[in-house]
Amino acid sequence: MKTLVILAHPDLEKSHANRMFAEKLKEHPEIDMHLLYRTYPAWQIDVSKEQELLLNNDRIVFQFPFYWYSCPPLLKKWLDDVLTFGWAYGPGGNKLKGKEFIVAVTTGSSEKSYQAGGGNFFTADEYLLPFRGAVLECGGIFLPPFIAYEATFHDDATLEKEAENYIAYIEAPASVLTH
Repeated sequence: MKTLVILAHPDLEKSHANRMFAEKLKEHPEIDMHLLYRTYPAWQIDVSKEQELLLNNDRIVFQFPFYWYSCPPLLKKWLDDVLTFGWAYGPGGNKLKGKEFIVAVTTGSSEKSYQAGGGNFFTADEYLLPFRGAVLECGGIFLPPFIAYEATFHDDATLEKEAENYIAYIEAPASVLTH
């Protein structure tokens, strides 16, 4: 299975968790990593190139830190620009049908804070519903997300283990992730 990780972090060099995950991903040549903010510093997305990347992979992973309970803005623009009517959805828009999608997020808050009545009001899964809706609208298979809670506060050893868990997760068969 060919896997593409679309990493959207506006300042990856200053990131602790997402940078560690990216460094570990480099050790896995079977996984393609696509750094959105490095590829498009002026935010001029090459739609044809991006659509070709999607076509050439079976599993697509969106990796990002939670930004105000959502994704960083360039990833939102990417979704708007690349997942076009007639290509990704709508009449004739079946190019992503059957492809698997995973959202992988890092948070600075605990899992407990992402609960009803918690400090973040809702679960992380609830904040990711727009991704689920987009994937389903495109005929894709939305697999359970990978969420690294409190990633901002982990030491290197803990983050390294979390990065290994992340890679094992995104390489796991869908049947393992959904049961």
